[in-house]
Amino acid sequence: MENIHPVFDRIIQKKDKEKILNQTSKVIWLTGLSGSGKTTLGASLEQKLFNQGFLTQVLDGDNIRSGINKNLNFTEEDRLENIRRIAEVNKLFLNCGIITINCFISPTKEIRDMAKEIIGEQNYIEIFVNAPISVCEKRDVKGLYKKARNGEIKNFTGIDSPFDVPEYDLEIRTDLYSVDEATDILYDFVIEKIRLK
Repeated sequence: MENIHPVFDRIIQKKDKEKILNQTSKVIWLTGLSGSGKTTLGASLEQKLFNQGFLTQVLDGDNIRSGINKNLNFTEEDRLENIRRIAEVNKLFLNCGIITINCFISPTKEIRDMAKEIIGEQNYIEIFVNAPISVCEKRDVKGLYKKARNGEIKNFTGIDSPFDVPEYDLEIRTDLYSVDEATDILYDFVIEKIRLK
């Protein structure tokens, strides 16, 4: 690594880009089981923020795994590498002044702590998108839970791979609220954190 010479000190700084965008860049990290409603909620929040003039980027598990992380599987090591790369991408968006909305199962405390460390705790807002596994299975439009229960998919979170309950900044029970209600709760929570001070 002796031939690596970062030039972070010579490029336009985050605070200057935030002024142009009139927003404070943050990483909003939605974690929860498959089918809990992370991407639905993330996309709904993005639309609401967009309507208010905020510049955002949604990052979703399936989208990331179809591109930058398409070479990774679902082993413990690959899940860790998946989130490590995602956290590094978040850092790039963060330094551009952009608000990122992440929709990733990110099942273990170790994985989430690593992401928070890479991104910086002051920039990281963890949201637990929570719904009972029975509700997630009923919502399972991709049929993944059924395949996991039949042994066709290995290392599936909530079935044969663990999900550690997060130490979250906010919990949203998506089985108790409509998408619009859940979006309003999340919006109200993040809005003061992303307004330019």
